[in-house]
Amino acid sequence: MPLSGPEWVVKFPTSRRVDDLAEPFRTKVRDFLTALKNAAATVAIADTLRRPERAYLMHFAFAIAREHADPASVPANAAVDIQWVHPTARASREAAEEMVQGYGIVFKPALNSRHTEGNAIDMSIAWTGDLVIAKADGTHVTITSAPRSGNNASLQQVAVSYGVMKLVTDPPHWSSDGH
Repeated sequence: MPLSGPEWVVKFPTSRRVDDLAEPFRTKVRDFLTALKNAAATVAIADTLRRPERAYLMHFAFAIAREHADPASVPANAAVDIQWVHPTARASREAAEEMVQGYGIVFKPALNSRHTEGNAIDMSIAWTGDLVIAKADGTHVTITSAPRSGNNASLQQVAVSYGVMKLVTDPPHWSSDGH
């Protein structure tokens, strides 16, 4: 059984495809992305659907590295043939920390989340100048305030009109319900 470590980060990749999102969220995201494109905003999608195997690896790597969980207590996953226990506790934590760094984890990953359901997207949004964007009802809003990113409260209200909610505490995270 292979030991945990950074080589696991490339296994079970997360999708970046909007088509992999669950309905009706998929359509809502497509419509919001169309409005952003028509407004000349740039969008970079980092994650959409997260495979359960990846969520398992991310969750327990974080638990071992940052919460000092006992690697021997990590439940087995039939789809992931990984050995979390290294010759020393320190080596186990270091390997898990390398995974955390490799995944770019900022917040504790959940085993089951909007990402594993297909109801979340991590994306960065940016624009220059004023953003004139259509809401879902076809009315246009001009956003003149900063920041010129997904952290803009006015843009977040436009997104709500499409059924796409921003998790304010997680800069790239948007979902069906704001979680």
